Amino acid sequence: MKTLSTHARNARFAGIFLLVVLLSACARSPVLLESTREKLAPQIELSHVPFHAQTEYQCGPATLAMVLNYQEVDASVDDLIPQVFLPGRDGSVQPEMLATVRRYGQLAIPIRGTMDALLGHLASGEPVVVMQNLALPAFPMWHYAVAIGFDLPNETLILRSGEIERHTMSFSRFDATWARTQRWGFVVAAPGTLPQGVSAHNALEAISAYEELHGPQATLSSWQALAKRFPENAMAQFAMGNALYADGQPEAAQTAFRQAAELNPAMGAAWLNLGILLLQQNEQTEARLALTQAAAIEGEWQPRAQQLLDNI
Repeated sequence: MKTLSTHARNARFAGIFLLVVLLSACARSPVLLESTREKLAPQIELSHVPFHAQTEYQCGPATLAMVLNYQEVDASVDDLIPQVFLPGRDGSVQPEMLATVRRYGQLAIPIRGTMDALLGHLASGEPVVVMQNLALPAFPMWHYAVAIGFDLPNETLILRSGEIERHTMSFSRFDATWARTQRWGFVVAAPGTLPQGVSAHNALEAISAYEELHGPQATLSSWQALAKRFPENAMAQFAMGNALYADGQPEAAQTAFRQAAELNPAMGAAWLNLGILLLQQNEQTEARLALTQAAAIEGEWQPRAQQLLDNI
């Protein structure tokens, strides 16, 4: 006769087994773009990414140590734990992860949430920190890992995960766990560099956050890289103009502000800054034109633009 404890064990086993079946049933292989399959090598593995075993609730610090060490940044798991581990939340959350990377003098840039983008970063030699939910959405089990490679013919992803240095998962199984975090992931890049495949929007946010901590001069090279990658992006030109001015390059800043205003004539701040620099160079006729544009566009720059116009 089975005891109550035996029945309980069997019930618990049945519940776990059912959960595994349900999770497996929901996993479908993500459809990769044909262009992705054509341009990628069959196998990629960034074997030089260091490995730090992740103990319970410390997967965030461990993954950060791996990608920072790969960038030759001296950061140990023990150093990172108090910076990103939140005891009351039993783990690390995304803002702390990104902020910690910036404190170590690196850019933390979110990737596009697609398998195509993820594999593209790996093919470019960029390990990707990914967030997974290893359970059901109603009972989440959050986990961070570092994607380091893939086997395209076998549709397998290679991860530094938990206490496993080389953990392999099928594309379908991984994508199912990744999708429950809205496919959140990021790459680490040195200032002045911009990984292939990142969107202008994500790069703008990442560089802006870095600038808040380190200042515009330290961020100039990153804005220049962004403006070079996305020359038609008005905000990139505008931000580069501000950094150039802070770096003591008013003429280059003027060119950037003019470019931003031409790309987006509704950007009042670009017209205002352009007008101010023209006034400083005693180019009053051109300054008046720029300030008139700024004063005609509704926004916080209007009062300053009008004041300068009145003083000409």
